[in-house]
Amino acid sequence: MLYTKFISAASFAALFFSAFCHAAETSYPLQDTPLSGGAGSVDQHDQNAYSLPQGNMPMTRRLDFSVGNSFFRNPWVVAPSSTDARDGLGPLFNTNSCQGCHLKDGRGHAPASVDAPSVSLFLRLSIPADPERDADFLREHGVVPDPVYGGQLQTAAIPGMKPEADLIVEWKAVTQTLGDGTEVVMRKPIYRIENPNYGEMSEDLLTSPRVAPPMIGLGLLQAIPEDVLLAAADPEDENGDGISGRANQVWDRVAEKTVLGRFGWKAGQPNVLQQSMDAFAGDMGLTSSVALSTDCTPQQQCERFPNGGLPEVSDKVAGFIEFYSMSLAVPTRRDMDDPQMQRGAELFNQIGCAACHTPSYTTGQHERADLSEQVIWPYTDLLLHDMGPGMADGRDEFLADGTEWRTPPLWGLGLTKTVNPSAGFLHDGRAETVEHAILWHDGEARAAADEYRLLPVNEREALLRFLNSL
Repeated sequence: MLYTKFISAASFAALFFSAFCHAAETSYPLQDTPLSGGAGSVDQHDQNAYSLPQGNMPMTRRLDFSVGNSFFRNPWVVAPSSTDARDGLGPLFNTNSCQGCHLKDGRGHAPASVDAPSVSLFLRLSIPADPERDADFLREHGVVPDPVYGGQLQTAAIPGMKPEADLIVEWKAVTQTLGDGTEVVMRKPIYRIENPNYGEMSEDLLTSPRVAPPMIGLGLLQAIPEDVLLAAADPEDENGDGISGRANQVWDRVAEKTVLGRFGWKAGQPNVLQQSMDAFAGDMGLTSSVALSTDCTPQQQCERFPNGGLPEVSDKVAGFIEFYSMSLAVPTRRDMDDPQMQRGAELFNQIGCAACHTPSYTTGQHERADLSEQVIWPYTDLLLHDMGPGMADGRDEFLADGTEWRTPPLWGLGLTKTVNPSAGFLHDGRAETVEHAILWHDGEARAAADEYRLLPVNEREALLRFLNSL
């Protein structure tokens, strides 16, 4: 819903006073150190800001990081190949390398026009589930994939194989009017699937657009104690603050049990290893011991083509990739002495942003000393929140429903476009600026977004300056 209503000065004062009182009841810390990622934070603020190893990583592990980096960055190829450690791509895929989506370990982007290829944005697919018939399958997979096109639309293929279809993204302009009359023109995506090559799409097909998120700090997020995250969940909103974060519960294939979901846009993955290997299977068509099959369905007959071994990603290579993905350092904060930035930090807490974007945690004991007992500032609760109809995908994933998304971490936010100038914000990259991302917030975040709309311009600029200092 577009916000176009103007309010009186008295109403503005009442709303601001309400936000201030709420902040007084719920105290959130103000970051007092530039070390957002604890002792492993790095002073890197250029296009390589997301690509450095943890600053406190022992030198003896730097080689493992470099090897994992090579498997993350370099393209995988069609089997058979003399490059047998990197063959087996496809037959259906979206990209041929992790770096193809996570540009310089940062965010991906949506295509800018109808004619532009969609590389780092893809569509998840599923069909409505029968809770009784599909109960066992849902417990382990979270969704029921399309019987022909699987769980992800793959827009590329190896020679001799046809891609599944073309993903077309069109943009519609939408305007929001702020409390002082400022008009903000944003873009809303409209998705179409064209030229399906394996028959008609299911009439009841459910789709969910996803853009690649940044890779920094994943190991630190995995090291946050589970009980700390669960303690913040309030699914019935018992405290009456309008925020009802829920924990997703997902299947851990290695542990063979249901555990807390932490990763992915709907917190549908339990850990970095499974998240990574599912990306290899879905995005590149590569099997591993954690993901024994790719997204090919029997109707597509992918077995006609040579594979790169069983599995194609060996446990040793998977270990290097996991280590690399868990080791990318968080850049330090900038401009913390700037008065405008400091005022923005106060506003972030006062208007309610911190209710979901929890500022700080201390990691628990971990087998890696560089991830253990670190005071970190990720600005997330890793919980699911109803974000309203404007961002809803209408597609469930484990316990997440069609309006819920996991709170994304904000650390490193201000360097997003330094790393990838084309990057967009939110789950599908629709937001071209941080302000646009704020204005898309609805549902549980509606009150905080409305408070932002009502701020005078200098206060809005202060809040944005704070966010861009992260």
